Amino acid sequence: MSNMGYCRFRNTLSDLQDCYEHIEERDLSEEEERAKESLIDLCQQIGDDYGEDFE
Repeated sequence: MSNMGYCRFRNTLSDLQDCYEHIEERDLSEEEERAKESLIDLCQQIGDDYGEDFE
């Protein structure tokens, strides 16, 4: 189910914080490992594209 527009960032932040807390886990499936790598790439892209907006 997708996030509702009025709480999209709040809900995603909570999930992203959970991912960050478990990012060093080694017992991930191949699919989960690929998703982790894609998530890291996306976070880097967001930082590159919007990071200066919040400095």
